[in-house]
Amino acid sequence: MPGDSVNFNLLHRTCKLVVLLCLLHIFVTVVFYVRSLDIRFAFVQNQQKKGGVAQTDQKLSTADAPGTIQPPLSQQNREPGKVLEKCPETSPLLVGPLRVEFNSPVSLDFVKKENPNVEVGGRFRPRNCLAQQKVAIIIPFRHREEHLKFWLYYLHPILQRQQLDYGVYVIQQEGEEIFNRAKLLNVGYVESLKDYDYECFVFSDVDLIPMDDRNTYTCFSQPRHLSVSMDKFGFRLPYKQYFGGVSSMSKEQYLKINGFPNNYWGWGGEDDDIYNRLASKGMSISRPAGDVGKCRMIRHSRDKKNDPNPQRFNRIAHTRETMGRDGINSLQYRLVKKERLELYTMVTVDVGKP
Repeated sequence: MPGDSVNFNLLHRTCKLVVLLCLLHIFVTVVFYVRSLDIRFAFVQNQQKKGGVAQTDQKLSTADAPGTIQPPLSQQNREPGKVLEKCPETSPLLVGPLRVEFNSPVSLDFVKKENPNVEVGGRFRPRNCLAQQKVAIIIPFRHREEHLKFWLYYLHPILQRQQLDYGVYVIQQEGEEIFNRAKLLNVGYVESLKDYDYECFVFSDVDLIPMDDRNTYTCFSQPRHLSVSMDKFGFRLPYKQYFGGVSSMSKEQYLKINGFPNNYWGWGGEDDDIYNRLASKGMSISRPAGDVGKCRMIRHSRDKKNDPNPQRFNRIAHTRETMGRDGINSLQYRLVKKERLELYTMVTVDVGKP
């Protein structure tokens, strides 16, 4: 019947329209999926064994991208007499949030292969511009070899993308006496300045890894607390005065407080003493935003000979009285050995005992 024919044609056209809409939906889905892959590839994949650093949206050339093989700095050709401009205050190489994992062990050979531009002693400077700051990274250390490998694995690519003129100094306490973190940091300050005219000093525990490369390891107008959101504390600041983990100070700020105390033997207290020193000199603590300042800690048991310091609370209460005579001006140690290794400078020292 005619009516049946009309209904059949209408049904046929409706089915074709539905099929076309389905195909359009599939096409749009595929486009958005591909775009999401492009975005995800902008993040760092240096934690994967076949990693290297992914390209970013800044249109980097292969020679400029971290993780690609380039000749070392000493062999890079620069035009004679060419004056380099300052690097931008915010590096265009930054990629933002990073995935940080400690499931698979890494080797120093692999780290070196992934960071061919890092020179002997853990030194690096940008190739095409003058860094905004010269930074010494100082790590107090003893019996943490596996943690150090992870630190080097993650931090060298981050520091290069931040376009810093930097050197890494691992300050190792010799022997098995009670550990003295703050004194080792003072030693790192002194020994790094014997090598280069650093103007900024980042003091970092070996087991803390930043989760965002926008958290720049540089110095600011006020002392900087960099590890503000640690997974250990549920990505929150444990208390307002907390200054532990990773921090930075300019040379002027460090000397203004007479460096760090030398008499905190064992775990705890020195960070609060440092905070008291800064406050007593009228300085305040600057911090990155909580999402930018996230860090992961490598889980571990407390080290032997690093038990809680029973005298820490009494010492903290008297910081203002003691800081003038206990600090960089009273530092004493014996240099055992200074080795310029491929990825860092190892400074082994005897800091004495309580």
